[in-house]
Amino acid sequence: MAETSARLLRLLSLLQARRHWTGPELAERLDVTTRTIRSDIERLRGLGYPVDATPGVSGGYSLGAGAAMPPLLLDDEEAVAVAMGLRTAAGGTIAGIEETSVRALAKLEQVLPSRLRHRVAALNSATLAVQGGGPTVDAEVLSAIAGACRDRETLRFDYVGHNGSETRRQIEPLRVVHMSRRWYLVGWDVDKQDWRTFRADRVRPRTPNGRRFEGREPPEGGVVAYLQRGVGAALWRHHATIRLHAPAAEAAAKVPPAVVVEAVDERTCLLKAGADTLEYLALYLGLLDTDFEVVDSPEFAGHLRKLIGRFSRAVDA
Repeated sequence: MAETSARLLRLLSLLQARRHWTGPELAERLDVTTRTIRSDIERLRGLGYPVDATPGVSGGYSLGAGAAMPPLLLDDEEAVAVAMGLRTAAGGTIAGIEETSVRALAKLEQVLPSRLRHRVAALNSATLAVQGGGPTVDAEVLSAIAGACRDRETLRFDYVGHNGSETRRQIEPLRVVHMSRRWYLVGWDVDKQDWRTFRADRVRPRTPNGRRFEGREPPEGGVVAYLQRGVGAALWRHHATIRLHAPAAEAAAKVPPAVVVEAVDERTCLLKAGADTLEYLALYLGLLDTDFEVVDSPEFAGHLRKLIGRFSRAVDA
C-alpha cells in the first residue's frame, strides 16, 4: 500500500508538470507497465483528480479541469516560490488579485512545514518591493497568455497599439516577461513571419486558442536580450548610429543588450544607440573611452559641437 501511494504521488506530480503524457512515457518514468498506469489513473480519478484519456497512437493522459479544485502537490522549492509569488502579487501589477493573493498565502503558510516557513520569512524580511507606476494587467489575460505559452497553442488576440489603433494578431507565444514595471509577451507572429513583442496590458485574447505548434529556436541572444533590445529602442526619444573605433566584440562587452553592435571590420563597428536626452547619449558615449563618429544624426552632431565649445572654454579660461 505504501509503495502504491508513493507511486500515485509521483504520477500526480508528472501530470501536474506537463500537459500531456503518453502511457509508455509515464510507464518508463515510473518503471511500471502501461497496465499499472491505467490502474493508477483510475485510482486518481477515484480520489477526485480529473484525468482525461485520449485513445490512439498520439493519445495519452492529461490532468483536466474538474468541478472542484483538487489538492496540488508541491516540492519544497515550488512551495517557497509560490509563497513569495503570492506576497509579490498582493501588491504588484496584476489587477484584481491582491485580496485573493493574501487569502491564498494565508492558506499556504498555515500548512507549510516549519523549515519552509523560516525560509519564506527570511526571504520576505530581506527583500523590499518598490512600487512602480506601470500599467496593471488583468489576471485572466495573463493566465491565458501563460497557458498558451505552456501548451504551445497559437494565441489569437486583438492588440491596441500605442496610438490607439487596434489590430488582430495570431502569435505562437514563447514567453511572458516582466520588465520595467510592465508585462510583455514575446512570440512568433504567424502573419509577419518574425519575432514580435507585445505589452500584455494591451492584449485582448480571443477564444478558443488556435492550433498547437512545434517549438522554435528563441530569438538570437535569448528572450530577455531580444526584449531589452526591442523595448529599449522603442522607449528612446533620440536615436543615432555611431561608428566606434573599436572591435565589435570589445564594444559589445561594454554596452547593454538594447544597443545593437554591427561589425564593420576588425577595428571598427557600428552602434545603434539611443537615449531619452542628447545629454545622456553624449555622456554614455564618452564613458566608452573610444574615438567615434556620428553617422546619421545631425541633431546629435550639433549637440556634440555645442559641448566641444563649452569644454574648450572651460580649459581656456
